[in-house]
Amino acid sequence: MRPLVVNTFVTLDGVMQAPGGPEEDPTGGFDHGGWSAGYWDDAMGERMGEVMGKPFDLLLGRKTYEIFAAHWPHVPDEPGAEQLNSARKYVASRTLDTVDWQNSTLLEGDVAETVARIKQEDGPEIQVHGSSDLTQTLLEHDLVDEFRLMIFPVVLGTGQEALRRRRRPRRVDARRLRRVLDRGRDGDVQARRRHSLRLVRARGADGGGARAPGGARRRLTGACRNRG
Repeated sequence: MRPLVVNTFVTLDGVMQAPGGPEEDPTGGFDHGGWSAGYWDDAMGERMGEVMGKPFDLLLGRKTYEIFAAHWPHVPDEPGAEQLNSARKYVASRTLDTVDWQNSTLLEGDVAETVARIKQEDGPEIQVHGSSDLTQTLLEHDLVDEFRLMIFPVVLGTGQEALRRRRRPRRVDARRLRRVLDRGRDGDVQARRRHSLRLVRARGADGGGARAPGGARRRLTGACRNRG
């Protein structure tokens, strides 16, 4: 089975809505679009290069698909454009009839069942970019294997969250929290920390115990970026 990985930008309070610009996603009257502006630097570029540097298929919700399809085919020389344009793309939508971006396929039938079947096929890892509503559906059906969160030093207090309240709770195993300080080329410690956090289901007293249905572990990985 190939892994399904959610890549997304989030604020310190967990908001993932419209990081790129004011018009990206104003759903619910959200007027803080573009909150990631001003925080892009070489370190972020390196991190994104790592994410995009290996083969992947894309799984996108309608909003993110339309944003990507309106941009990336027209900027072939931008970093990441070649990978995104050439990747195989699966699009989940209840309203689109066709998808014209190259190598795109509109999913049919039940999304969760279709994605579960795609995960069983041979191929590279499946990456979800943005797509907040789709991400919640995938979580509810235990289809997400890993989160890669790029955490920005911004607090909004409103907006769609990456990890919304779930019917089945998770317990954070703090022993699996690792913090790594990266050093810059000049030897100074950069104000950037990478956090790796594994979310596990509660277990019985014997260490294995009875798991909740579909008891797969999840990894929550990301880069927490501070500007000092």
